[in-house]
Amino acid sequence: MEKEIEVSSVGNHGAPKWVAGAAIVAALVALIGLGTAWWASTYAQDTRAGLSNDINTLKQGYSKDMDSVEQRLAAAEKSNVGLQDDLTTVTKRLRITQADLKKARDEAQQIREDSAQKLAAMNTDVQQQLAVKANASDVQVVSGTVTGVRTDLDATRTDLEATKENLNMTKSELGTLIAKNHDEVEELRRLGERDYIEFTIQGRNKQEKVGNILVELRSTNPGKNQFNVSLVVDDKRTENKSRNINQPIFFTTRGGKQPLEFVVNQVEKDKITGYISIPKSVQQSASTSTGSGR
Repeated sequence: MEKEIEVSSVGNHGAPKWVAGAAIVAALVALIGLGTAWWASTYAQDTRAGLSNDINTLKQGYSKDMDSVEQRLAAAEKSNVGLQDDLTTVTKRLRITQADLKKARDEAQQIREDSAQKLAAMNTDVQQQLAVKANASDVQVVSGTVTGVRTDLDATRTDLEATKENLNMTKSELGTLIAKNHDEVEELRRLGERDYIEFTIQGRNKQEKVGNILVELRSTNPGKNQFNVSLVVDDKRTENKSRNINQPIFFTTRGGKQPLEFVVNQVEKDKITGYISIPKSVQQSASTSTGSGR
């Protein structure tokens, strides 16, 4: 009887109540942990997806920006190359212009020196002629008084006066005399230093040959005494705009050292009148070339 009571007592105290409560708490904690882990995993995936989208967006924007920058760099490089080409061209043209200017100045200086020598020689020759002709045999004497001189002495003095008039003519920047009409052209011819070809061109946009060049009258402005003309020299065309009368246009021909002068003395409606002044050396060179060709 006592053994039964002990067994019964032991059976009632073998499973305390707090054990069941602890199991329940552990189960709840586990569920909460699983829920938290699931939420954290879901949040991490969403965050990762959002970051991935942001990174892709940034990459696309960066790629577009890089493309834009590369395009701008390419355009800038192309513009830089164009500017360098333009600078090179301008530099070459400037060198050519400076070379032509130096050549023109040297030729002008040579022309001035040659003209001074010729004028000095002419003056000396005239003085000698006057001294020779003004002797006793050239002078008529009546009762010890000089009454006149011979005709040839008068002619010599007339030539001297003509020479003085020539010296009063307008000179170009290269030192050559500029004739303003036909009579002055004739006076320059008599000096014999250059050859002169006179011309009259009437009508616009028609090429006319004057000497060895082609002249094409573009337009005229009689009110301002100005004209536009195109010159073709050795198959090279040059346009000359708003040029004034008696203002020489200088140009050189192939193989020539001294410049030729194109001068217009008179401007009318669709009509110009003037001359071309040619150095003797150029004329002789052209004649020699023509003779060799034959």
